[in-house]
Amino acid sequence: MIREDRFVMSHKQYAVDLSTLSGDRRTGYQGREYYSGVIRAVWFRRRRRSSNGPMLTVACIGTLWDSQDTIPADGHAFLLAHDDGRYGGDCLGRWDGSGYWGSENPDVMAEHLELLRPMLASYEQDPKAPVLPDGFDGWWRF
Repeated sequence: MIREDRFVMSHKQYAVDLSTLSGDRRTGYQGREYYSGVIRAVWFRRRRRSSNGPMLTVACIGTLWDSQDTIPADGHAFLLAHDDGRYGGDCLGRWDGSGYWGSENPDVMAEHLELLRPMLASYEQDPKAPVLPDGFDGWWRF
């Protein structure tokens, strides 16, 4: 992944919490060992509420995952080695300004909305420089 200093919606960037990297060594096909890692991320995307409705911006929370040959030293090293963005982020929660999609667990939903509401409000106030949630580093893209 490549780290950029400014936000550009068309780059499909992610902000990540570098301290949340977790993973383990695994054995795959023909005994090949690899590191399977996951890191927490937030991002913005444009989508339609209905098939013919207007485009709207949503704030998402989820994870980025990757399988790598070596164990990374930290979250930063993990992202620098992450070079396959075809699957994007695994979205666990999404806020569009009026509705939430994601976990039905009230505690998880509250945690997601605590991050996503101000994130989307910040984007709506200044789409070129949205404020990142505390503890998140951005902007990263493939």
